[in-house]
Amino acid sequence: MFENAELLKQIFMGVCGLSFGLLASAGVFTVLVSVGLIPRFAGKMHVAKKVFVLEEAVVFGTLFGGFLSVFSEYGHLGGFILSRQVFGENTVLIWKWIGSSLLVLWGIFAGMFVGCLALAIAEMLNSIPIFARRIGFRHGLGLAIGAAAFGKLLGSLIYFAKGIYMSGF
Repeated sequence: MFENAELLKQIFMGVCGLSFGLLASAGVFTVLVSVGLIPRFAGKMHVAKKVFVLEEAVVFGTLFGGFLSVFSEYGHLGGFILSRQVFGENTVLIWKWIGSSLLVLWGIFAGMFVGCLALAIAEMLNSIPIFARRIGFRHGLGLAIGAAAFGKLLGSLIYFAKGIYMSGF
């Protein structure tokens, strides 16, 4: 009987984890779609005909990053290269140079992406008051935003104060 309860608990936790991950990724993709970041990148790079390929690259990159964050033992390329002495006796020196170069490249591209996203969101924020006026939501907008912020604050305080992140519940 106890074994079945443990199995049900694991199934429940798996379903919850999958659901929460899908919700979080849906939120990120909703922001990217609503600000039109990918089509804007395609227009700036003059590859508008390949916007579908760019969107798929974002999706697969997100999936790959999520996979590596969950199963991090499969992402230790440096340990693999260093343990097998891939570049001979200078493996450590060469790998430090390659790793530093990759980190610089990663930082440049991540910075460009975050900067473009921040500008696109700031541009989109100008449309919120217009949208609120058109749907007739004149009173209570500040209250709704304050309530959402308070709920996020309260949830994070409970999460960290109770140590929920340590137990998985």
